[in-house]
Amino acid sequence: MQLRTFLAKDMKEALATVRADMGPDAVIIATERAKSGGVMVRAALDSAEDDDPAPDGEAAAPVADFELHYRDGLLRRLRGEGDGKARLSFNRGELLAALARHRLPEGLAHSLAETAAKAQLTDMTLALAFALDKRLNPHPIDMAAAAALLLVGPNGAGKTAVVAKIAAHARLEGRRITLVASDSAGAGAVARLETFAKHLDCAVTTAESAAELNALVGECIAKKTFVIVDTAGFDPRDAKARTAFAALAQIAKIETVGVVSALNDAEEICEIVEALGTLGARRLIITQADLTRRGGALVAAAAHGLPLAHVTRSPFVAGGLDMPTSLSLARLLLDEHRSAQ
Repeated sequence: MQLRTFLAKDMKEALATVRADMGPDAVIIATERAKSGGVMVRAALDSAEDDDPAPDGEAAAPVADFELHYRDGLLRRLRGEGDGKARLSFNRGELLAALARHRLPEGLAHSLAETAAKAQLTDMTLALAFALDKRLNPHPIDMAAAAALLLVGPNGAGKTAVVAKIAAHARLEGRRITLVASDSAGAGAVARLETFAKHLDCAVTTAESAAELNALVGECIAKKTFVIVDTAGFDPRDAKARTAFAALAQIAKIETVGVVSALNDAEEICEIVEALGTLGARRLIITQADLTRRGGALVAAAAHGLPLAHVTRSPFVAGGLDMPTSLSLARLLLDEHRSAQ
């Protein structure tokens, strides 16, 4: 098995380079944004020779956790150990049908299909990945540098679990952390944070008002302590509810991060993401991707404007925060379509 890493300015150029250097049988197993602003692509090719070593000084491209869910199946198909079916050729009608099965909003589905067709790629997955790459805006949280985060979103989106996941990652970076509950009256809200704080060896406190939270955030930043604020769930589309949270979101030293669930209806999630942006959210975290068989809401949320910070695919703190790539999302949307062939 040969493995190669390629750097290019965009997905289309990367795919062309892979085909020129490794041939049409090469399979992309990972993609990610490069720090230089381009894309980094990892490609595999079945061969009797040993894997190509990376050039001197070049480290192997890391594969996102989200990607690992799909890579094994790809490598089996590459080695001919699968069901023997050929890769799906590009067909706009079939692509739209696959997107409809995943309940993507009709407007987004047609826009993706149009962009995929313009890529002029014969492989459906790669064409869809090209289209998704134009829509996604990945912007993961830098756990080593983040100062203060305010997590907001609907009831049941999993904000408190996300607080714990972020704290766990930050602890691995050696950060001091304070968890804050802004909803001390909520049933079990503080108790859950206290449980997480005990396991993560970090402080936990409450803030009853925007003024109190503002002062607390200032103190934590002065002490170089990363503060993560959990809030009560609410419908951000409701004007009165947004008004109640506006004072918190406007605290200058804190970044507002929206949290939504992939279990939502895709049309609903687009409305919620848009409302979170109006409230002041600068990034988005999508939860519960492991609980849905249809990727429409996940993709709709990720492609709806707010930069995507992370996706969660596990209810457990150790499950961590993933960053899906355009290629992994394309596979998610088309795997069901393939299985029906």
